[in-house]
Parts: sequence; structure tokens; C-alpha cells
Amino acid sequence: MEKKEIRTHYSGVIIFAAKLTTVATGIAFALIVANSLSQNEYGILGIFNIIIPYFTLLSGPISFWTMRFVARGTECATKTGVVANMTLATIATLVYLALLPIVSPAFGLQNYLIVYLIMAGQVLEAYLITVLESCLQGNQPEFVGYGLLVGEISKLAFCYAFVVWQHWALPGVALSIIVAYAVKVGFYTKVDFKELRQKIVFNYIKEWIKGSAFNVYSIIGDRIAAILFLMLMLYGTEIAASYYYATSQIANIIAYSTFLAFALTPKLLSESKIGEVTTSLKLVWMFAIPMAVGVLTLPGSFLVFLKESGEYVVAAPVLAILAIDALVSTTSTVFNYVLLGIERVDEKAKIPFREVAKSRLFVAFSLPYVHAAITLPTAFYALTFFAHNDPLQVVIYVTGINTIGHAVTFFVLYYVIHKAVKVQIPWNKMGKYITASAIMATILFFTHPTRRLTTLIVTAIGGMVYAIVLLAIDKETRMLVRTSLNILKDKIKPQSGA
Repeated sequence: MEKKEIRTHYSGVIIFAAKLTTVATGIAFALIVANSLSQNEYGILGIFNIIIPYFTLLSGPISFWTMRFVARGTECATKTGVVANMTLATIATLVYLALLPIVSPAFGLQNYLIVYLIMAGQVLEAYLITVLESCLQGNQPEFVGYGLLVGEISKLAFCYAFVVWQHWALPGVALSIIVAYAVKVGFYTKVDFKELRQKIVFNYIKEWIKGSAFNVYSIIGDRIAAILFLMLMLYGTEIAASYYYATSQIANIIAYSTFLAFALTPKLLSESKIGEVTTSLKLVWMFAIPMAVGVLTLPGSFLVFLKESGEYVVAAPVLAILAIDALVSTTSTVFNYVLLGIERVDEKAKIPFREVAKSRLFVAFSLPYVHAAITLPTAFYALTFFAHNDPLQVVIYVTGINTIGHAVTFFVLYYVIHKAVKVQIPWNKMGKYITASAIMATILFFTHPTRRLTTLIVTAIGGMVYAIVLLAIDKETRMLVRTSLNILKDKIKPQSGA
């Protein structure tokens, strides 16, 4: 395989810019969905988003090891990984279809069998997209950003065609997702076409299957921890699920900041430049902190933006909790990238089982169990004795307890990394980001937009205030902007003279 130099921050900025660009398409998609479906149908869509991950949980193990092999320039890793993951995809899809008679009545999906069948395509495509993106992450991570654009724009276009134009409602939403995934798969396949023409190395698959035991161990823990969200339905019905699904659509935008560090793991695997971590934290916090503060300041306005009828405004406390959770999870993700990048136990295209079991990788694989041990008994007690089956109270307890779990696992992760390598935390930069965000929040606090247009205007003003203040108090930010403008000018100059 031709080994390409990974430009960590260039790739991160490309992917983050793509995610921010797709915020507009994502919002448009969310608006179409929220205003075309009844609250019950919206809740059913949320249920599918809870169910599907249980069938795609095996999409990650092979992809995880494939990325590590690709990042180190191992020949034929891409083709081998894709074939192995598609074999798993076929099995998972058949299991999903076979469980239709059980899953459908258990979650009240009897009237949505066509949607259930359509979603089988999402199971199949998820495996393929996961492994293709992992291959690109290890070698050409910026193309994941381009793929995000292709997928999101396609999803919006097909959603408009199927839901608004054809009035297919919930089946149309499901179909638009499936077709958009297919377009994204086509794009990734074209980018990786040269590697996909190579041979399959079955020895890699043997090593990956051996190593996947640890991934499966982690995935089982993650799915156990995810029982927390099944409690939304059990204690709060589809109404609680709709509150969570609606608020998470907004809070997830904060987590886009993690893409600024997307190439950190392969960079550390191939070059061991620990200084990249500090720069990555600066970039991630530069955007994650103000976005979280903005959501905390105007949670109700953003929920009105989602649906102007205001039926989700009561879930403003949930959105505030999820904003904090997103900030914690974003920081934790960066440190998880570091942990995965500094471990060398598999660098000779071999995965020694005993050595992995004693390595820091095993700590990362075990964190979901720590999270589950904290959240599940706590949630069971709180929902049984305090929530009183009130959908809003149920989702507040679930999201709050989940945030506490994420905070605890982050401190465990930080402790393990701190003992292994010296990471310089940019506390000074964090202070400046918080200061600029606080000034922005003070101005936003006195506005209470109740329309989509005014919410957009206020959000834009808040972003400008933050940028102006940060540029005024931080020299490095000014240098970053100046450098970016110079690069842009250099790219435009040849075209202008042509």
C-alpha cells in the first residue's frame, strides 16, 4: 500500500468544516421529519435509532483493527477488511429480518412493518460504511469529510423527494436514509478503488478475529450500558423517546468538534508525535465550548427552531443536560484517540492475545462496563421511585445519570493516559475560550427568540461575538486566521492568473 503522510489538523479541519456545512442540511432534514411526522411516528423513528445499533454492533471490531493496519501501511488490509466486514453484514441483516416476529410486537411496531424491512438496508450499509471510513481514516482521513457531505446532501434531497413530494411519511424518511447511505458507499468505493483491487490476506482476518474478542467484549459492555435508553420506552413510552430524539439532534452538533481530532489516532500510530494532542485539544475546545455554552443559554429557542408549534420546548432541561454531556464526551473522545494511538502491542501485524489483555487497550475496552455499573442501578432506582412514569422526568433522569457516567469514565481514561505519557493540557486556552463564551452568553441571555429566523440571527450574532472576543484576547487565534487566509490566497492566485 502507498503510505501517505497524514496531516492531522488539515484532515480534522476538513472533516469539521464538512460537518458544520452539513449542519444546515441536517437541520433541514430534521425540520422536514419533525413537521411531516406525528409525535407518535417521531417517537417510532427514535425507537428504530435505539434498536438498529444492536444489529450493527459487530461492524466495529474488524474495522478497528483494519484502521490500525492501514495506518501502518500494511499491504492488502483495505480489501481484506471490506470483505470480512461484509460477511458479518450479511449475517447481521439475516438475523435482523429473522427477529421481526419478536421485535415488532415488543416495541409496538406492528403498524410499521414496511419501515422495519426498509431498515434492513441500513444494517447492511452500516457495516460497509464503517469499514470503508476506517480504511480512509488510516490513510486519507480528509475523504471521510467529503463523504459526509455527499451522504448528508443526498439524504436531504431524497427526504424532500420521498417525504415532501411523495408524502410517504415515515417510510419515506427510512428510504431516504438508505438511498443516501448507498450514495456514500459508492463515493468511498471510488476513493478506495485501487486498494479494493488488491488480494485478500486471510492471515489478517485470523488476527483480526482473535483481536475482535476484545472489541466484542467492549461492545457487549456498551450495549449493556445502552439499556439505559431502553428505559426511556419502558418507563416513559414513545413520548420520552421523542423528547430524547429531538434534543439529541441539537446536542449532537456540539460533538462534531471531535472530528477536529479525527486523524489523531492514525497519526500517533504512524509517527508517535504526542505534541499533536495539545494542538488537537485546542482546536476541539475552541469550537465545543462556545457551542455548548450557546445551547445552555438558549435551549428553549433551539427546540422552537426544531418545531415552531413548541411541543418540544418542555424538554429544554434535557437539552441543557445533553449540552454538558456532549462537552464531556467530546473531550473524552480526544483522550480515547490518544489511548488508542500510543499503544504499540499490534504494530507487527500480529495481535498477541495475552499482551493485549495486559495493555492499555484493554482499559479502553472495559470503560463501558464502568459506565453501566454506575448508570443502570442508579437509573433503575430513580425511575422506579421518583420519575412516576412522567415522560419528561424519565428523560431528565436518564440523560442526567448518563452524563455522570460519562464524567466518571473520562477521569478513569485521563488517569491511565497521564501515567503513560505526558500530555500538555492547554489550560490557558481553555480559560480564554470560556471567557469569550461567557461574554457571548451574557449577550444571548437577554434574547429569547421564538421564531426560526430570529433564532438563526441570534445564533449568528453570538458566534460573531465569540469570534471577535477570542481574536482580541488570543494571539494564537489571530495567527491561525492569518495563516488560513494566506493559504486561501495561495490557492486562489493560480486560478486568477489563468
